[in-house]
Amino acid sequence: MVEDPHFSKLMCDRPWLSNYPEGVPHSIESQDVASLGETFRQTVRKYPDRPAAISFGATLTYAQLGNAAEQIASWLIARSAKAGDRIAIMMPNVMAYPAVLYGILIARCTVVGINPLYTATELARQLNDSGARTIFVLENFSGVVEEAMQRTSLETVVVAKAGDLLGIRGMAVNIVAKWVKRAVPSYRLEGHIPFSSITGGRQRPPARVEPNLDDIAFLQYTGGTTGSPKGAMLSHRNVATNVEQSIAWFGPMLRKYAGQHVMVSALPLYHILALQACCLSMTRLGGACLLIANPRDITGFIRTLRRSKFTLFCGLNTLFNALSNHDDLKSVDFSDVQFCNSGGMATQAAVAERWTKITGARIVEGYGLSETSPVLTVNPWNVSSLTGTIGYPVPSTDISIRDADGKPVAPGHAGELCAKGPQVMIGYWNLPEETSRAMTPDGFFRTGDIAVMLPDGQFKIVDRLKDMILVSGFNVYPTEVEEVIASCDGVLEAAVIGLSDETSGEKVAAFVVRKDPTLTEEKVRQHCRAFLTPYKVPRVIEFRSTLPKSNVGKILRRDLRSSL
Repeated sequence: MVEDPHFSKLMCDRPWLSNYPEGVPHSIESQDVASLGETFRQTVRKYPDRPAAISFGATLTYAQLGNAAEQIASWLIARSAKAGDRIAIMMPNVMAYPAVLYGILIARCTVVGINPLYTATELARQLNDSGARTIFVLENFSGVVEEAMQRTSLETVVVAKAGDLLGIRGMAVNIVAKWVKRAVPSYRLEGHIPFSSITGGRQRPPARVEPNLDDIAFLQYTGGTTGSPKGAMLSHRNVATNVEQSIAWFGPMLRKYAGQHVMVSALPLYHILALQACCLSMTRLGGACLLIANPRDITGFIRTLRRSKFTLFCGLNTLFNALSNHDDLKSVDFSDVQFCNSGGMATQAAVAERWTKITGARIVEGYGLSETSPVLTVNPWNVSSLTGTIGYPVPSTDISIRDADGKPVAPGHAGELCAKGPQVMIGYWNLPEETSRAMTPDGFFRTGDIAVMLPDGQFKIVDRLKDMILVSGFNVYPTEVEEVIASCDGVLEAAVIGLSDETSGEKVAAFVVRKDPTLTEEKVRQHCRAFLTPYKVPRVIEFRSTLPKSNVGKILRRDLRSSL
């Protein structure tokens, strides 16, 4: 047998390909995917009676969700919405969210997901940047829209209630009533349209228009943890291909319970990980989303898990940490769970170990960004424990580690992780210069994360490029120090930043939330000395009652710096 030199070079340049789990293809044909709206319609036709979404104890089938989405699409088109018009959604994970999402996509408009906890100033900034003139908002947050409205070009406000689409009955009545009573402030939005008036009657089905895979499906605003949020333009092709990449990767595991998968969806659907992994991927598989409206209510969250059947779980480090530190988690049945998907931030070994010990469920860590739809790399689905890596690139994805000049570094050396693939965004909305700065001359997206490639083609994130601390010329990566502190007895969570220092340039500062109130600075410092070289040991240790976090639970080091 004659060896193909091209294939040999491919394996040398991309060693991950020879280490893919069995059955995972090397590539995904992006031209073969359907638009996201058409994929949804196909699932509705194929599985009309399957559960699509579960919320507050009520279930919506695909036929019911499809009917609501078609009504919303018809309403948008009747109001002269055109392909590419930006439509905003400002809701937590309630039943109306997926209906609005798919209605917008069917109408060939662009979804602008907005954090429902935004202030009026933040909301106005995002609405003005995106140019959205219509917003769907849960009534709990209508007061913020009212306050921001005069500073925007908003023309239409649709107000949904937590009970919309639930078919209120039984247990859901009491749960929603209690939630609404304590969560809905008074508001006056003159001329607003009740959501129920759109989905409660009959609407003519929207005309079947030929979908364009290169239409912008989402203006996905970055989390803003490193600066002002920017709108990443994600096309139907970008996101639909990433769904196929993820399903191909987890295929063997997903075939068990096929058609019966229920994904615990605690991360908000405006976040790219939840949007793709929980909502769009479950639709593609004909599975269901167990929607958690308020994951910060850990007691209520666990109560929901106790009375639910689920097979998949999507979260991030702070969520796994909060749940596993609650005594009631032991009462939840995780026996059907195939794996727990973790992303958004580094998962700490101590947190993963405690989670698996309590639940018996494995955490499979992946990596991606808003700009990449989001998945770039994932660990093999059959890992027995946390590997400390972000895994291998998914099919049709190239990863290159580059130095400050944009040149590839030798394997095993740290540099900026740069990525190329069909899931990489079109660019930043109305920011051509930012788009240009984010790309290398040969078309790789610069992630801003520092990583190394291991010999077998797995990648390991070292830290954010902008978060790196320089102590007397030595690089200190906050994630490494945080991981050590998190393993110290009595620590609930920790964050590390660099502070200026006249002698060393910068010094390491740690902010710690105690689980044990007797924990001292000296105990934390001694623990660090046992695992870290001296220049990495925090010179400043400060105890805090809480750490600043984004709405999805990512610790905001930037806010720590500004609080000093």
